Amino acid sequence: MAEDNERESDDYDSPWKGLIEQYFVDFLAWFFPKAHAGIDWARGYEFLDQELAQVTRDAEVGRRRVDKLARVTGRDGAEDWVWVHIEVQGARQREFAERMFVYHYRLFDRYRKPVVSLAVLADPEAVWRPKSYRYARWGCGLAFLFPVAKVLDWQGRWAELDASRNPFAVVTQAHLKTQATQHDPEERYRWKWQLLRGLYERGLAREDVVALFHFLDWLMRLPPELEQQLWQELQAEEEARKMQYVSSVERIGEQRGLQQGLQQGLQQGLDSERHLLMRQVRRRFGDTVAAHSAPVLAQITEPTVLEDLGEALLDCADGEAWLAALADRAGGR
Repeated sequence: MAEDNERESDDYDSPWKGLIEQYFVDFLAWFFPKAHAGIDWARGYEFLDQELAQVTRDAEVGRRRVDKLARVTGRDGAEDWVWVHIEVQGARQREFAERMFVYHYRLFDRYRKPVVSLAVLADPEAVWRPKSYRYARWGCGLAFLFPVAKVLDWQGRWAELDASRNPFAVVTQAHLKTQATQHDPEERYRWKWQLLRGLYERGLAREDVVALFHFLDWLMRLPPELEQQLWQELQAEEEARKMQYVSSVERIGEQRGLQQGLQQGLQQGLDSERHLLMRQVRRRFGDTVAAHSAPVLAQITEPTVLEDLGEALLDCADGEAWLAALADRAGGR
């Protein structure tokens, strides 16, 4: 059973993105209270997806990052743009702070609007906490600072999480327990059931319970037999409480029937990414380097590794540097 669960990769970014869009005010209140307090929420806000896409076209499109850009009004009446970047699952990256600066500057350079860049680190590494990008040379320098919220910091504050009615308290709990139970489906079942049952005890509105149910159900995946057991428990719980909140809602990807299609789409995406990389390598370094690259690229099955290689290719001055970068990253695939 544990082996089956390990084969199914947990998808973190899709549910995060949906809840940020639905509960943007709560999101900022939970992770960035200072920014939340500085915004005049009575003036509303607007997501700027097209504007963000213009400056992140070369950004990683893998399943471990979430970006949202919103136009808000400060309490002083000034228009501000808030860019939220979430590093959902991946391990530490040397270029993270530089990437934060690059996209921050691109937004300002293109639109000439004040930009507040915020980062949520939802990875499992306690010591990785980038919060600035700096360089200095011959009296000229730059220091770019950005607020960071580390989801892992809530690990020891479980009572506070249980007591909160902010939807992102549940999000935080679910994310932490999904990471902690990656190889233990029985323990994940126990926590998923506990968190689902807790939704009814927080005094949340029906639409909030349903939204968080979908988040939990998508994020905390279980083997089919445990999913079925959990569903029966949930139906019994709602009957006892006389609350038909989620048992009447069609489950996400009913019995995971869409999983095969999703896997096929992922494979097609990997093939396209490899093909594009091979074209770029051949164009820059010739057929010989491309021939050496092909068998290595064919063995890589992680989308994020291919995306990182796409960035590395831009920095390589010659074929030798590229092959070294390829060997380095492929070794951790």
